[in-house]
Amino acid sequence: MKSYTIGTFFIRVVLGLTFFIHGLSKFQGGIDGTVGFFESIGISGFMAYVVAIIELIGGVAVIVGLGTRIVAALFVFVMLGAIFTAKLGAPFVGGYELDIALLAMSLHLVFAGSGALSLDQLLRKDESYL
Repeated sequence: MKSYTIGTFFIRVVLGLTFFIHGLSKFQGGIDGTVGFFESIGISGFMAYVVAIIELIGGVAVIVGLGTRIVAALFVFVMLGAIFTAKLGAPFVGGYELDIALLAMSLHLVFAGSGALSLDQLLRKDESYL
């Protein structure tokens, strides 16, 4: 197995887990707080549901490597939205540094694909990752 595919595997699992946990936290205790936050910064409250579902279901999909490039592209849009609507006025440290890291990880998966040990690879029967 090529070493960069092992690195992509770790990026994929950590990114998926991070988004899954963020999506789950939006639903735990009710999503009303997230809806209110979105509305307070001028975004439709409905988008809180869209983002939470992308994070929750997309997180699981990325962990197992299913539809990785598509879901990672959705993560890119979520992160760009977060950075430019909620975080850009904050300082980098303690503000949007995590968002930039998640954006970079998502972009990596958009371009590199799911890598080794993924359902994408299994369904394609693609041996190029080995």
